[in-house]
Amino acid sequence: MTRNYNPETAPASPNEDNYLTVAMPKGRIFEEALGLLRRAGYELPPEFDDSRKLIIDVPEAELRFILSKPMDVPTYVEHGVADAGVAGKDVMIEEERDVYEVLDLQISECYMAVAALPSYDSKADIAPKIATKYPNLAAGYFREQGEQVEIIKLNGSIELAPLIGLADRIVDIVSTGRTLKENGLVETETMMPITSRFIVNPVSYRMKAERIDDMVERLEKVVEGDGQS
Repeated sequence: MTRNYNPETAPASPNEDNYLTVAMPKGRIFEEALGLLRRAGYELPPEFDDSRKLIIDVPEAELRFILSKPMDVPTYVEHGVADAGVAGKDVMIEEERDVYEVLDLQISECYMAVAALPSYDSKADIAPKIATKYPNLAAGYFREQGEQVEIIKLNGSIELAPLIGLADRIVDIVSTGRTLKENGLVETETMMPITSRFIVNPVSYRMKAERIDDMVERLEKVVEGDGQS
């Protein structure tokens, strides 16, 4: 369960002279989050971008980064091996981890959608099969729609499911829509917008409040500046 963050009631803590550990997802989110951090005044070396290491220390900024798959970031933050992290809203809804969701970074914008083959007739299907990487998110969505479905969890190549008859529809992230089009699928429902969020471990917030608050404030200024441009 994601906790609501209230800066007015959050506990204070003296500044500790130790690293702040941040879990980051590999790929597009990582690249965009690095851009935000640099513009927020964090001096991250150029070789940082191309490193194949999974744990990267930046002594000058007293930062340690853990690079992982997107779905694992909230797990690392919840269990305290990372003080903070960057995770997509889709992952936050799916994983339901006990963390503070502090700031919408407004990066890696996309949306969650339902798609199917053009020939699919929803009215003729009583209990359609839905293939997705996000079984909890998909189940919650269709429950809210009052539609009974069978969820099939897949880990990749979701677009393949309707093509081989495994599922009637899919639920997946859509950015440009190119992958759907190239596989002959059409979007049938837009579910929700998705952006990446800055999340924090509750215990780390008590122990490293000053460090975390500083990072949040600096990132927030960059995000708000982007929104006004």
